[in-house]
Amino acid sequence: MSNQGEWQQISREIRRKILPPGESMMSMLIEFKQGGFGPEHAHPHEQLGFVVKGKIRMNIDGAEVVVEEGEQIRVPGNAPHSVLALEDSLVLETFTPLRDDLLATLQVSTETEMKV
Repeated sequence: MSNQGEWQQISREIRRKILPPGESMMSMLIEFKQGGFGPEHAHPHEQLGFVVKGKIRMNIDGAEVVVEEGEQIRVPGNAPHSVLALEDSLVLETFTPLRDDLLATLQVSTETEMKV
């Protein structure tokens, strides 16, 4: 059975839904409750974050930026970054290349479950 497309609880304030990937890029939705915090981390993947609703503050390689509803931010590959939800927020994140670490959290049993 696959849990692709289902919400995964990351912390009390954060949950994510990994969407069906393409060949070299993938997206996921992240839902934050106000005060939800994603600690600093880095990965080699380029990342785009589009704020569908709410407002977040990101620290990217030492620079702080507030991203509001309808705005998008780019995180270069290998840049240390963190996020704080300033209010309840929904963010669509896209990565390239594929994040195998995230895809590994899914339990996929057949190829047919990977259909869009």
